[in-house]
Amino acid sequence: MPERSTAAKARRDLRQGRSPSTAAGEFVREEVEHIRKGKHGARSSKQAIAIGLSKARRAGVKLPPPARGKTSDKTRRRAARDYERGQADPHHKVSARRSRAVTNALRREGHEAASFESLSNQARDQARRRSAKQRSAIGRKAARTRLAHQSPAERRAIARKAARTRSANRSK
Repeated sequence: MPERSTAAKARRDLRQGRSPSTAAGEFVREEVEHIRKGKHGARSSKQAIAIGLSKARRAGVKLPPPARGKTSDKTRRRAARDYERGQADPHHKVSARRSRAVTNALRREGHEAASFESLSNQARDQARRRSAKQRSAIGRKAARTRLAHQSPAERRAIARKAARTRSANRSK
């Protein structure tokens, strides 16, 4: 069950006109925090992200299941079921027994999946799978979003910090 504040943040994102995937990101962030705090573990960063996306779909975020060929049929079916469940009635009764079993299974997993290094590797792997054109388009879209949501002073500060990071990494 997602925390109330997470659902509220996701709703706020959607109200502000952000995409469903941005709203779903709140649920993924919550899942990563749970793993870091030791509530439970995950086998990999991908699993942690998948749990968050599943929670988002079940909470009513209009995040459609992945397209055919992107993931296995089993994953797509599960995502479709989660999506339908969330669209039908996000306040359904959860089986306590099943929920407890899942939590106990996840408790036996490690906490490395939510480390900065693991998440960084996951992001880099995903970026590598995209073409240069796709990566460029993502960067341009991010810049456009910043224009809409940040003041020029904030953007300057971010650019300065990025320049410092780049120069620090060059010397290594």
